[in-house]
Amino acid sequence: MTRTTTEHPAAAFADTKPHYDILDGLRGVAALLVIWYHVFEGFATSPLDQRFNHGYLAVDFFFLLSGFVIGYAYDDRWRGRMTLGAFFRRRLIRLHPMVVLAAVLGAVAFCLQGSVRWDGTPVAFPTVLAAMLLAMLLLPVAPGAGAEVRGNGEMFPLNGPSWSLFFEYIGNILYALVLRRLSTRALAALVALTGAGLAAFAVGDLSGFGHLGVGWSLGDHNLLGGLLRLAFSFPAGLLLARNFRPVAVRGAFWICSAALALLLAVPHAGGAEALWLNGIYDSVCVLVCFPALLWLGASGRTTDRTSTGVCRFLGDISYPVYIIHYPSMYLFYAWLWRGEPIGFDRAWPVAAGLFAGNIVLAYGCLKLYDEPVRRWLARRFLDVSK
Repeated sequence: MTRTTTEHPAAAFADTKPHYDILDGLRGVAALLVIWYHVFEGFATSPLDQRFNHGYLAVDFFFLLSGFVIGYAYDDRWRGRMTLGAFFRRRLIRLHPMVVLAAVLGAVAFCLQGSVRWDGTPVAFPTVLAAMLLAMLLLPVAPGAGAEVRGNGEMFPLNGPSWSLFFEYIGNILYALVLRRLSTRALAALVALTGAGLAAFAVGDLSGFGHLGVGWSLGDHNLLGGLLRLAFSFPAGLLLARNFRPVAVRGAFWICSAALALLLAVPHAGGAEALWLNGIYDSVCVLVCFPALLWLGASGRTTDRTSTGVCRFLGDISYPVYIIHYPSMYLFYAWLWRGEPIGFDRAWPVAAGLFAGNIVLAYGCLKLYDEPVRRWLARRFLDVSK
């Protein structure tokens, strides 16, 4: 392993420990795959015919990574040195500057669309400002509330992906207050229990489409589903960190990247007639495949300059590209749907430009905003000895 300086919202390392380069790279791969998942949402009529169908499972992979690297980074720092205040300050400094920027970008995108809901209803500018303030504070809004400005039930209507940061914050709080104190046996029991609950949610079709793409709204069973996704994957990552023993593997980054892309791109299993089959697929991915990929990725090492550079770059942009790409997706959807529907055969150049543009934007936000702000906040509020 070699040292890097990257993190994802669902992953954070202590300053004095080496990082897993390959896990950084896989985090970036998953974030880029999420962009394509959202691109193809613009051409789908429902989750059943979404072409890049299982991209929503990237969030479960992020939660798993988060538990693993937080356990690795912090489990041994609580013995007389790490305080709750120090831990929470570190997490806020690491995550929240980009949350604020994403809220601003979301408000700008909404105004560029004409400040109207998806059904064409105008939204007053003070309401947009209220929605932006709530998003900056990572406070969710309920469906139908005034600040739910798009009218489709999103918890964070100016920047949809912020919902996973909301649950990430819950995971960090639970880790600091409860999870870190559990014995390995108790943690394993919790993982088994929540894994069974998550599988029951998926196979029992509480989402309505036989999938785990839930958590983004406070309506229906979304909140329950989001909590179950976090409650399995985050503790499972902690458990893997406590029991990790590397295995011999070559080409781990390329193998795991290809496997992750394949798992997320698989079409909906079963269709409308057998939704439970897709629930089984999602459950197997989250409960079995993702932990195996994490184990392989953590076991591998980058052995040449090219693969190391790729992993570091992907790790650098992973959080920014995930948290700031969706405002441009709102604009993309508005363009696709403004008149006669536009098919992918005509829209692919715009989609490719959107993909590349978000990578450039993410890197610019990282270097010009996120890193400088975090350095200033760290100097101001952190005691580096803790």
